[in-house]
Amino acid sequence: MPITKTAKRALKKSLKRKERNLLKKVVLKKTEKKFLKLLASSNTEEAKKILNVLYKLLDKAAKTNLIKKNKAARDKSRLAKKLTKS
Repeated sequence: MPITKTAKRALKKSLKRKERNLLKKVVLKKTEKKFLKLLASSNTEEAKKILNVLYKLLDKAAKTNLIKKNKAARDKSRLAKKLTKS
């Protein structure tokens, strides 16, 4: 447990940030699963719309260092590849 006032504040801050980051990751994963489900049901028009949203989420996550930039680029590439295959 933190003892000093500043350490207590820092702990509070880090817990809030952790919660926010986890929420963003959950949203990202749910959107990706939704996209993959749409591809499986061969609904490409809806999948294209979701892909744009997914791109935005990945870019924002990379920008705020939630995920690494290369992972965002890799994921975007793989998702686009899956869309063109179906």
